[in-house]
Amino acid sequence: MKDLSRLPDLALRTYGGSVVAASDEAFAERQALIRPGPPAFQPGTFGARGQVYDGWETRRRRGPGHDWAIVRLGMPGIVRRVVVDTAWFTGNYPPFASVEACRAEGYPSVDELGRADWVEIVPSSPLTGDARHEFDVAGDRGFTHVRLNIFPDGGVARLRVHGEVTPDLGLYEGMTMDLAALENGALVTACSDEFYSSPSNVIAPGLPRHQAEGWETARRRDGGNDWLIVRLAVPGVVRLAELDTANLVYNAPGAASLTGARIRDDRPERDAEWFELLPRTRLQPDTRHRFRLPGDRVATHVRLDIHPDGGLGRLRLLGTPAV
Repeated sequence: MKDLSRLPDLALRTYGGSVVAASDEAFAERQALIRPGPPAFQPGTFGARGQVYDGWETRRRRGPGHDWAIVRLGMPGIVRRVVVDTAWFTGNYPPFASVEACRAEGYPSVDELGRADWVEIVPSSPLTGDARHEFDVAGDRGFTHVRLNIFPDGGVARLRVHGEVTPDLGLYEGMTMDLAALENGALVTACSDEFYSSPSNVIAPGLPRHQAEGWETARRRDGGNDWLIVRLAVPGVVRLAELDTANLVYNAPGAASLTGARIRDDRPERDAEWFELLPRTRLQPDTRHRFRLPGDRVATHVRLDIHPDGGLGRLRLLGTPAV
């Protein structure tokens, strides 16, 4: 089993995920299932639907059947772990849940999804209230949608679908692409420090709305510098680097550098022969920096060094695939 701690949440709303349909959302809206961040709760806050919950909650079912919600993954991929979080739901959580998945090409309607070939990836399993339930998923089949089934009704705060991104890179044939994009299959494989926020944020889709949606390290006191390593989506030649210190006004790095390497799957990163892509270059706070890179060496991995510490909002590495 691969290290699951670095795998992205394929269903996350900020990664393009959407809850496209649900059997019911009488008490709390379905889109809350895939919101970023932990669910919040304040007791005694009542609206027109009753107590306000940061999650999805259905009405009390009086007839046969069960409730469900269909999620279009923001990034299609191989599902490795599913998390069903019933945080704050104590007297109204479902006692059981299961998860199914399918691969539907193109842009299917809800009716078309209903006729898709769904397979069970998490069998019906017991749940408890106000708890995080993790289920490992076997297999190497790629999926575009998942369906959460709850039995018979109740509330779920968050659904997390961690896995490996498997995009259709044929769309970029003959074109330049972002070799470091999470949605293209790139992955942060190592990092010196992630005290304040995850290094995977720097290769996420879209722009960071605030500091927490970028990568930020603790303050260094040892004279060294912080770094991270990105496994590129595909081997390629990096032609342009974008280092965005968006939202980092008083904690941006003073400088940054980039090196590349071509690493075989069976060779550890520490033994790699690294070559220069961008020499140590001064950075400005809250600024999008773009640098054209010389050379034509193929890389499978890129190392970003920031000097001495701080953070980065986004890292984009535009280049030409070599496969």
